[in-house]
Amino acid sequence: MSSLEWETPQLFFDELNREFNFTIDVCATNKNAKLSRFISPEMNALNYIWSGICWMNPPYDRNIGLWIAKTWQAAQSGVTVVALLQGRSTDTIWFHDYIMKASEIRFIKDRLSFGLDGKFSRANISNMIVVFRPFCQGPPIVSSIDNKGKSILNSCAQKALL
Repeated sequence: MSSLEWETPQLFFDELNREFNFTIDVCATNKNAKLSRFISPEMNALNYIWSGICWMNPPYDRNIGLWIAKTWQAAQSGVTVVALLQGRSTDTIWFHDYIMKASEIRFIKDRLSFGLDGKFSRANISNMIVVFRPFCQGPPIVSSIDNKGKSILNSCAQKALL
């Protein structure tokens, strides 16, 4: 397994899956797939037609912009895609061309622990969930979740509820 194939933490995925009820994992291997239906690297998900409600934890390499463009295109054809991405890419072209047109950005408080060969370790960078709902045009709703996938109310929202 290469360093591009880090496994999503199961409890974090489970929380999102309860909300979205994913139908396919579009970036997975036999070792790290979160769903029984998945697209493997050998199938080349970038050339595959996505459908349903997709989970995506893409490989973090120089092709990340292609993955985000594919995600946007899938949403524009009526597909929902929920993507787990690095939180440090806000200065990139693809972030401004596609992420800013997403439905939601959920910044993750604290670091996730990703698995490699069955061993999990804390990530050295922040992550975020980006939700692309069908035909989204942005701007995205911004919120916070914890590293278990649960919503965090910010201080303004908490005060408004009191």
